[in-house]
Amino acid sequence: MPKGSVELTNARREEIISACEKLYQTKSFKEITLKDIAGATSFTRTSIYNYFQTKEEIFLALMQKEYERWVEELNAVADDYTTMSAEAFSSTLAHSLEKRGMLLKLLSMNHFDMEENSRAECLVDFKQAYGASIEALHRCLTKFFPDMDAKARQDFLYAFLPFLYGIYPYTTVSGKQRKAMAEAGLDFVYMSVYDIAFNCIRALLK
Repeated sequence: MPKGSVELTNARREEIISACEKLYQTKSFKEITLKDIAGATSFTRTSIYNYFQTKEEIFLALMQKEYERWVEELNAVADDYTTMSAEAFSSTLAHSLEKRGMLLKLLSMNHFDMEENSRAECLVDFKQAYGASIEALHRCLTKFFPDMDAKARQDFLYAFLPFLYGIYPYTTVSGKQRKAMAEAGLDFVYMSVYDIAFNCIRALLK
């Protein structure tokens, strides 16, 4: 870790993560290099190694940041509402995912390789943010659906969380993919993030 204040270290880490986030909006994971990320920051590629050892660590930190943003919103829902119907909760949770396009895109990646190419301490930080999302969802379920027992809440989480990995590829389709599906004769129904998430959540709460 470079010498300097904690504030400087955190600021530089955030600058690297933000640069990665911006690049990932227009380029794929494979296309982005550490050189590209460094070029979008105010310091050199060599300096990046003071904060992250691999490209995967930067992406993992970006996903951690996305989970933290989502957790903040979920906890606000639990704090701001006394009661909520299944319909209203399904809509609220679906809208929260609608805002987290970057998280959904990251979730569609190969997590095994990303985590294997990250140091243990980076992985622990990420898992804490991921764990906080589970806790926030559990908190909402416990508060708004008091009739759900522990098994029902667990069933919901273990169905809903894996489902998140498939939202992005089902809702973000390129022109090339659309053409291929049309030529293959697939009667594919294109849905928004909100619609596909709402339908899943509402079905799980029945």
